[in-house]
Amino acid sequence: MATRFSFNRERDKEKITIEILTWDGPFCLPKYETDEIPIKIPDVAGVYLFCFPYKDGFLLEAAGVTKSTKQRIATHIREYKYGGYNIFDMDAISRLERLEIWHGWAESKIEENKIEFKNNYEFYSKAIERQLSSYRIFIATVEDTRKRERIEAAIMLNSYTSKESWADIAPRWMFLKGRYNHEIPIQIENKINSPILGLPSQLEI
Repeated sequence: MATRFSFNRERDKEKITIEILTWDGPFCLPKYETDEIPIKIPDVAGVYLFCFPYKDGFLLEAAGVTKSTKQRIATHIREYKYGGYNIFDMDAISRLERLEIWHGWAESKIEENKIEFKNNYEFYSKAIERQLSSYRIFIATVEDTRKRERIEAAIMLNSYTSKESWADIAPRWMFLKGRYNHEIPIQIENKINSPILGLPSQLEI
């Protein structure tokens, strides 16, 4: 009976390949385009990054994967407006501080939270709109499903293990599918026009 391959870093290091991952952007969210960034997000299969402007570049909040960026990002916008996701104080974000105005019920679906959100929707909606208009999106086209998952996991795990203050902004509830030990590692070199705090120049997936 054949045994399943298990990667051994010392024995199999020559099997590790290098790939360049090109990120397009920044884009604004749909219907939040500006005169400065008027180009709409392309509808592709790949990995996307939600970022905030920060100094001369950007600050990573989260990565995601999708078969259609158009459909997936539209879902994100609906969830924000419905109260499903965390809403931050944007002034605090500019100081690399995590300060929540609203804790979305995607993490804790408590009925009292929904009532609170509904009763104070005018207040929360202003914060939601400010956050949605602040977002800048970067996209890398990646056709292979497993490769998308591995890239997403590597990006988010880099935030989870970092001791830097910016890492606190990353959501901790994500379900990630990183590299399995029967898969050969791939060294990813990120090619991007703008610096993103939280996106390393190289990642192993």
